Amino acid sequence: MKLKQIFKLVYRRIFFSRVHYLKKELPDCYSALDLGCGSDSLIQHCNISFSVGVDMFEPYIEKSKKRRIHNQYIKADIRKVEFKPKSFDAVIALEFLEHLTKEEGYALIKKMEKWAKKKIIISTPNGYVYQNACDKNPFQEHKSGWTVDELKNLGFKIHGVNGLKNLRGQGGSMKYKPTFLWERISDLTQKITYYHPRIAFQLLAVKELDINKNKSLI
Repeated sequence: MKLKQIFKLVYRRIFFSRVHYLKKELPDCYSALDLGCGSDSLIQHCNISFSVGVDMFEPYIEKSKKRRIHNQYIKADIRKVEFKPKSFDAVIALEFLEHLTKEEGYALIKKMEKWAKKKIIISTPNGYVYQNACDKNPFQEHKSGWTVDELKNLGFKIHGVNGLKNLRGQGGSMKYKPTFLWERISDLTQKITYYHPRIAFQLLAVKELDINKNKSLI
């Protein structure tokens, strides 16, 4: 094993990444629906046996297919797509909720609860973070911001990821230079923000579903 690879493994064990926290939530989930899957979804690192990726932007789907991230793909408007109840162990939306209006976001969360057997997982910026369209993708614009309290009121358990909120800006990029140094500082703060999401740049929201009752809090 190369020295660089060893460094990366040691580093990841010391400074837990978003992948670590996502994997932590999915050990008993064998199937997953990945909404707004994009081109390089973190789900590829989570040992999911069967996954379906849904996205509206064809270039992202094509890139994801080349990486063989999902078993199946659906190109569709996620606001309109439908699945049978309890189709997947987990339904996730990583960096997607903020691209919808609040009304659309609440409606999607309700659908996610219907489609999932065990849990739904959402990651989104902590509050509104400006972002215009990028990658020649009009759907990349941010239309809403979500807070800890809003998601808690919907029955989610909330953790903070990507370090301190004040260190990052549009697209999650570092505000300060040199970037490498401030990224390491951000990683150090992750140990704190995971347990104190109100000061984190990003929120990881997880809702465990009662399979027997399956009562929505929305």
